[in-house]
Amino acid sequence: TCFFDDVLTWSGVSAATPTEEMNGAGNLMDFLDEPFPDVGTYEDFHTIDWLREKSRDTDRHRKITSKSKESMWELIKSLLDAWSGWVVMLLIGLLSGTLAGVIDLAVDWMTDLKEGVCLSAFWYSHEQCCWTSNETTFDDRDKCPQWQKWAELMTGHAEGAGAYVLNYFLYVLWALLFSFLAVSLVRVFAPYACGSGIPEIKTILSGFIIRGYLGKWTLLIKTVTLVLAVSSGLSLGKEGPLVHVACCCGNLFCSLFSKYSKNEGKRREVLSAAAAAGVSVAFGAPIGGVLFSLEEVSYYFPLKTLWRSFFAALVAAFTLRSINPFGNSRLVLFYVEYHTPWYMAELVPFILLGVFGGLWGTLFIRANIAWCRRRKTTQLGKYPVLEVIAVTGITAVLAYPNPYTRRSTSELISELFNDCGALESSQLCDYINNPNMSRPVDDIPDRPAGPGVYNALWQLALALIFKIVITIFTFGMKIPSGLFIPSMAVGAIAGRIVGIAVEQMAYHHHDWIIFKNWCRPGADCVTPGLYAMVGAAACLGGVTRMTVSLVVIMFELTGGLEYIVPLMAAAVTSKWVADAFGKEGIYESHIQLNGYPYLDVRDEFTHRTLATDVMRPRRNDPPLAVLTQDSTTVEDVETLIKDTDYNGFPVVVSRESERLIGFVQRRDLTLAIKNARQKQDGVVSSSVVYFTEDAPQLLASNPQPLKLRRILNLSPFTVTDHTPMETVVDIFRKLGLRQCLVTRSGRLLGIITKKDVLRHMAQMMNQDPESIMFN
Repeated sequence: TCFFDDVLTWSGVSAATPTEEMNGAGNLMDFLDEPFPDVGTYEDFHTIDWLREKSRDTDRHRKITSKSKESMWELIKSLLDAWSGWVVMLLIGLLSGTLAGVIDLAVDWMTDLKEGVCLSAFWYSHEQCCWTSNETTFDDRDKCPQWQKWAELMTGHAEGAGAYVLNYFLYVLWALLFSFLAVSLVRVFAPYACGSGIPEIKTILSGFIIRGYLGKWTLLIKTVTLVLAVSSGLSLGKEGPLVHVACCCGNLFCSLFSKYSKNEGKRREVLSAAAAAGVSVAFGAPIGGVLFSLEEVSYYFPLKTLWRSFFAALVAAFTLRSINPFGNSRLVLFYVEYHTPWYMAELVPFILLGVFGGLWGTLFIRANIAWCRRRKTTQLGKYPVLEVIAVTGITAVLAYPNPYTRRSTSELISELFNDCGALESSQLCDYINNPNMSRPVDDIPDRPAGPGVYNALWQLALALIFKIVITIFTFGMKIPSGLFIPSMAVGAIAGRIVGIAVEQMAYHHHDWIIFKNWCRPGADCVTPGLYAMVGAAACLGGVTRMTVSLVVIMFELTGGLEYIVPLMAAAVTSKWVADAFGKEGIYESHIQLNGYPYLDVRDEFTHRTLATDVMRPRRNDPPLAVLTQDSTTVEDVETLIKDTDYNGFPVVVSRESERLIGFVQRRDLTLAIKNARQKQDGVVSSSVVYFTEDAPQLLASNPQPLKLRRILNLSPFTVTDHTPMETVVDIFRKLGLRQCLVTRSGRLLGIITKKDVLRHMAQMMNQDPESIMFN
């Protein structure tokens, strides 16, 4: 498709002499040799034209290739251009890995700061403080004289009701301070830094422009406020926002290379790879990151982007590994290794966890969207700071008494995933040991649960209810908030409870037919930690509707290929159950709620309507705003631009014939006329604008005409009025069009824009067509 006749080199306005105007002869040159700035760019909240961007990149590449044969310098320039993509990926990987490491360390320290402080070095977290201590014993590894809780530091008493109340009060106070700072910074400096960012990134990658969403300020404020929000103890994670942070890094480095900064299509290829790097550092799962970008966020994902995403994810994971934020040589806090195989009979509880995940996903999406809609349509939305403070206060007050909700959610997941070894001091591992047991350390047989386990089960049941309810109100507030970790926490709690129940049944009833074949007395049959992991995958799948990437992320977390089948069974079940209640995941639901113009590739359009039913103008509308090829004046064009807000205008031979010539973008037209008035003498309001190769026959007394052929798209996409809408929707999806023109036998009838398609689809699904808010 030849779009734009190489816009970047030519501007496209003519300067012809009066004699040439009379004859219409002579080789008419465009008035400007160098390109005028901003031509071919887009305004805020507009959709890009993928075909036009691809065509421009092909032209640019062709020019560089032909020039490279001219001299050594041009050859070096062409090699640098070819390598620029890999350089950008390297920089994205390095920066996003470094930021993820810094965020992890800062969150670790600030979460512990709510409970106490390290006297030997205040910048140490609790764990780091006790590492450096010589007085730490193995049994009391969390206690060391260098680490003091606030009550002990202020009053000298570590135990007692007074100390508990003071610690409780300061925990809530610190949580409120952190969340207040987070919401204030977001409100004042970067309103786009709130939320998880994935719905907007999906929309941006589909071709929509939201200026500033991936800017430098957003990157800086999101990084700082993410630390504050996670440290405040709210039910949110940092994994989703890390994808936004990585995409901001990608956008930052795109601006260094004109190949990406001047082409919105190429820029989106880089952002797809940056999203992969974001998930890679969030979960320590480079392959999972690439698959997440491919399955969940990307709209256009060519093979070249796949390799580059892989490279960016690799560099990011390597950078995070060198920082080693958790001091365990792992990329995540909840890395686990299991030694026990699973058995076929266990697929039943795994599938039940999948059903739970699907039901929780449906409940969460419906409740959260209803709450967010209420926030948008009532007075509640006017007081974001108050809302954040209120939710933080309630969370902190309810979370402190329960040890499982008091700690950070990542630590909770880590404990739930853990297998009970001989050295574990957790309540969940308080089993009654057989004194005659003499077995290797890593193969402890199933044992009866002790009082600690039953106590932990009660606390976990309360934590489960608390997390389910509070996450609904937390996600979508005006602070950075990810959904991966809270969803995994809900699933991990449910999974651990089920795991302990199965384990105890197998121990006490090993003669039942289901246990007889695989669970002999004294054997280590059931791993409750594995159930927690399967539950986490099921709940995350139920909320986001991820499948392949989710299973790969989870198996990269555990390093165990053996457990792929249980994870797949749970992920598929949760998706089936959740899809039975509604096809949209949480991100698609938020895209719909915000009215972003996103054409989901997975949606099917099955209605039997035609292009003529959707195109504008409709029967009672005013006629279509068009330009003629050689009889419109500069004043006419300026009046048309002022009186309408359309993004572009079809160009026809004449108003009588309405034969289509091409299509011109509003922004290019505005810039071309403005530029011509400044730089070309003789262009006045009565000058004729023409889009033909030769100037029209004009009288010598007429002012100099203005040639704008260079900004005319001579091959706009057209369909006939009888094209089925099913085909039109497919064309818009697969080619990423902004608009397509409707013709009959070459005569222009109307226009269909992406917004018209979205409106029509909403109408067909009995939704409000005006919910598509943006252009």
